[in-house]
Amino acid sequence: MSISRIYQLIPLQVSARVRLDEKASHHLARVLRAKVGEKLTLFNGEGGEYLARITQIDKKGVEVEVLQFSEREAESPLTIHLAQGIARGEKMDFIVQKAVELGVNNIIPLITERCNVRFDEGREEKRLAHWQSVVVSACEQSGRNRVPRVLPPVRLEKWFSEIEVDVGFVLSPHVQVKLSSIAIDCKSVALLIGPEGGLSEQEIEMAMRKGFLPLNLGPRVLRTETATLAAVTMVQGWLGDMNHI
Repeated sequence: MSISRIYQLIPLQVSARVRLDEKASHHLARVLRAKVGEKLTLFNGEGGEYLARITQIDKKGVEVEVLQFSEREAESPLTIHLAQGIARGEKMDFIVQKAVELGVNNIIPLITERCNVRFDEGREEKRLAHWQSVVVSACEQSGRNRVPRVLPPVRLEKWFSEIEVDVGFVLSPHVQVKLSSIAIDCKSVALLIGPEGGLSEQEIEMAMRKGFLPLNLGPRVLRTETATLAAVTMVQGWLGDMNHI
């Protein structure tokens, strides 16, 4: 039986006794009905993971003893930056979750011409915190010990002036360039994907002027959430750690 994986943004070391935060304590004690003596895995995003044992459960929360450290990692050798046109509602949560499971390192929510989602300052901070919590949950589920970042939403033009990668791809159903036709050796990739309405022709042309390569995922028009999963999987299979499949 698999044991729970819990992210805690605190220093961790072998032999230490630590009290888990309120969210983790509630999940273990109230949702999973964990008992004293049960083991779990802790990670704090600094690399590796720690085997721990529950030593106390009370009204204040859950306390554990850190038993041993493992250097195990599940990171891809390829650094992937996902620049995603902000999708509506739960679609964006789904994209963030699955991108993390597939090994994306940074997620940049993009404000594009056809993006129908608008934020004021307070709502932006709330959504950003929510997306980051989705990232953490996906790391706990998928076995990643390094926590990807969701950057603050940014306009496409501004992102173009900031991104530095070996190669960038912009998804377009109107070109015939396919991943397998491009011979390139790189360690970092940017994927630019539009929201539900896709990127405008002007935005695609702008990306190509910035050196982005147009990428075609096949003859079918994909929803934005499907296109993201397909593109990340293809890139991981071509340059990352899914190329043994």
